[in-house]
This record gives sequence, structure tokens and C-alpha cells, in this order.
Amino acid sequence: MTLDLKTTPAARKTPGGTLPEINLDARRNLPTFLDAELHLMHIAGQRVPAASGETLPNIDPATEGALPCVPRGTAQDVDSAVVAARQALLDPAWARMSADGRGRVLSQIADLIEVNAEELAILDSVNMGVPRMISDQMLAESAEIFRYYAGWPTKLFGTTVPTAHDRLGYTRKEPLGVVGIIWGWNGPMAQLPSKLAPALATGNTVVLKPAETASLSTLRLAELLESTDLPAGVINVVTGLGAEAGEALVAHPGVAKIAYTGSTAIGKHVQQVAAGTLKNVTLELGGKSPTVVFADADLEAAARGAAVAFLGNAGQACVAGSRVLVQEEVREEFTTLLAQAVEAFAPLDPFMPGSPVGALATKAHFDRVQSYVDGAVAEGARVVTGGTRYGNQGFFFTPTLIDDVTRDMTVVREEIFGPVGVVTSFTDIDDAIAQANDTQYGLAASVWTTNLTTAHQMAAAIQAGTVWVNTWGEQANMALPFGGYKQSGVGREGGLEVLDAYTQSKAVLIAL
Repeated sequence: MTLDLKTTPAARKTPGGTLPEINLDARRNLPTFLDAELHLMHIAGQRVPAASGETLPNIDPATEGALPCVPRGTAQDVDSAVVAARQALLDPAWARMSADGRGRVLSQIADLIEVNAEELAILDSVNMGVPRMISDQMLAESAEIFRYYAGWPTKLFGTTVPTAHDRLGYTRKEPLGVVGIIWGWNGPMAQLPSKLAPALATGNTVVLKPAETASLSTLRLAELLESTDLPAGVINVVTGLGAEAGEALVAHPGVAKIAYTGSTAIGKHVQQVAAGTLKNVTLELGGKSPTVVFADADLEAAARGAAVAFLGNAGQACVAGSRVLVQEEVREEFTTLLAQAVEAFAPLDPFMPGSPVGALATKAHFDRVQSYVDGAVAEGARVVTGGTRYGNQGFFFTPTLIDDVTRDMTVVREEIFGPVGVVTSFTDIDDAIAQANDTQYGLAASVWTTNLTTAHQMAAAIQAGTVWVNTWGEQANMALPFGGYKQSGVGREGGLEVLDAYTQSKAVLIAL
């Protein structure tokens, strides 16, 4: 998620903070996909209900209005999807498709996403509250991910190996098989391509299990994919609860790999269950990312960047920079600037222009975020600004900055996944490094300084999979890997490295 930290406009604040303005004009022109009462799963090229006939509700988190239901898939549906995927894996239509052909299919998907980007972005904004300014960008990046991986099928080279004169030794790169993909509700169309595109590029078939509260864009994408040259059964979609459909997918013996994005706690469970059948696993998990501000930084730019880092998408981002570390000599000045920056971003209906802060995705999640703030106050922290519900309709939470925290407080240690940041200070670069790394997580970090030496020293010393310097959240191109250190994950997505996570090497020796 890349936001222009210089030009992103500040939100218009509703007087008294009583009710976020709802863009009624935009909501009169929502996609007809949202008119249905129920959307079906996709298995073996067919649209099907759950075998049980049960469904799950969806709620617009900005208005609390009802959205189309989705099937409540269970182990029986997962088994049907895995069978379909295994059949497609062996079907010559996919198994013998040329590398050029797979590349063309991925290019078709990229084109399809570009043509339908507005509809897919709207579905994500309505389904989980992400502002359009972010969902639009997510869809643009999604198309680029498929376009990037469309070039890789023709470059999955094996090697010849020196052997005796009467032997020929070489290696082949082959797909793993059926890949189960499970990902988060906080940006469905942003996260799925990073898993689906390389899985298809390397010749696998897939079973998708989107989050039960944010499945609509995935179901719409599956419908759109029917117009491509993708053979039936290569992509299957099962909706349902994580404890039912997700658990069954991870445990299924016919699945060769699980690619998961979500919380660290569930990621650990996924790894344990997958171990029962020795599946390959990649995990993109939680974070508690530091934003480190040195005294020589452009403090106004750093304050704005730090605010966006934990407020973007209402803080519902694994890379959220929710720990702000500022050098002692500028702490008071910077905290004032940061508070002003935070207060500039009022939550808005996702269809209103101006703010990267939308609604929290569900009522249960809203309550969870509120409990973290209340707990911090109970432990002795001070709320500088925010800390309460915003308005009386929808799940909007006021952007929140907390000070007077200690390093052992829950609000400092645990991932909140809401628009809440904590500020602490450090003395010198060694102290900054120690505090930045004082966490079980290691997904991302940002450093703000005008000193090139400091920038490089911090980038080398911080234990995180991505370090931004004088910016936050940017993805320069699809060739950069993404993933975490420590309990922020296993493996990498993006770039060349991810291709090894979706292939296996076969050695061949021929007697001549």
C-alpha cells in the first residue's frame, strides 16, 4: 500500500466528531453484484452452494447495512475443491500448456483486473471498509503483480550437471501440486495476487479460502476468470469459517502447500496442522513495526509519514508503524507535530475523498481495538488524542496517539491492528536499534534521517524483512521480496525468491 505522504489530503473533520459523512451518491451506484442475496462458491468451473446449504452474513462496516451472503463451506466442500484441483493438475489442458500459454493466461488476468478494477475496488471498500483511495491503488498493484509473473513461466530454467562422459544429468523445475491459499480480510485484492500469480506461473492448481467477512471481491474475480483461457478446476474458491473450511484445507492430504496471510497466533496453528502431512508452508504474519525518527530528520515530513504509517486503512495493515521511536532531544517538538498530523485524519466513509482512515472491518474487531486503548490507560499510559469511537453509525475509531508508555505495556508489545500508535524516545543509534528490535515481530520498519550513514546502519541492524528510509509503505516494484523475520512469518513473497516456494526440483540422470 503506497500513499503519497506529501500530497495525501487531510480529512474534513465532522463538527463534534458525531457522525462520519456517508457518500450517498456513490452508494446509489454500487455494482449490481451487491444486489444479490447470495453468491456461490466456484468448484471445478461451476458455481455451487455449500453442501450443507448454510450461509454466512456480510455487513458493510461503514453503514452496518447487510451485504450479500456467502456459502458456509466445510470439509466436504474443501474436499470437492481439492479433488477438482488435482484433476485439473493432471488435465493436459493445464499440465501440458506451454510456458508461453501460462504467461498469456496471467496476462489475461492482469488485463481483466485492470478493466474491472473499479468494481473490485468498490467491493473491497464496501465489504471491509478500506478507503477507495487505497483500494483503487491495491487493484492497480494487483494487475501489475500478474503482469510481472506473466513473464516468469518461460524463465523457469533447469540446469545440466557435469557427469561421467556416458551420463546426462539435469534438473527440472516442477509445480508442487495443489496449493491452498488463505489470506486476510484487510485487503483481499491486495494480498491474493502475491500468492495466486506465482502459483499459476509455476503450473500449480489452487484452492482459495478467502476471509469469511471479506469474500465478495474474490467471488467476483472467480466469475470474471471464466472469460479467460484458464481451464476449469485450476482455480477453485471455497468460502467459510477459518475453523471449518480453513482448517480442512490446511489438513487435507491432497494439498501440497499452504500459503497463508493472517495473525501470528493462527499462523502457528497452520504450521502445526500442516506438519501432519509435511506440507510446504509460507506464512505472512503479524507485525509491530517501528518508525524511528532521528533528530536530524525533516520532522514535519516524518510526523506525517509516521501518522499515515499507523493510520492507513485504519491501522488494519500488517506493516503498520504502530511503534513511534523519536530521539530524545526532539521528542516534545515531534510529538506535538505527530499529534497534529494524527488529528488531521478523521475517519471517513470509504467513498469520501480525503482520508486513508476508513472503518474497522467488524464490530468484534472494533471492540478489540477499544479494549487495547482502555487497557493502556489502565496500565498508566496517556491518550494524547483519540481513543474513542467516532460517530454513532459504523465501526469508526478515532485516530489515536498514546504517550507515557513503558516497553512492557501490552499496547507496546502486541499487534493492535487499529488506528493506534504509541510514542517512546531513544538516546542514540544503539538505543534506537535495541528498541526497534525489542519485539517478537520483524515484518517492517521505517527510518527517518538526513544522515546517509545512519540510514544504512539502521537498515542493516533492524531485524525486519523490509526497511523504508524517509518513506513508508512503498513497493518500488514487484521484484522486491516481502516477508518477515522472527514471528512475522516464514518465507518470502514477491520477486524471484517466491518461485522456489511454489516449485520443486527434480534430478534426472540418463545413461547414454
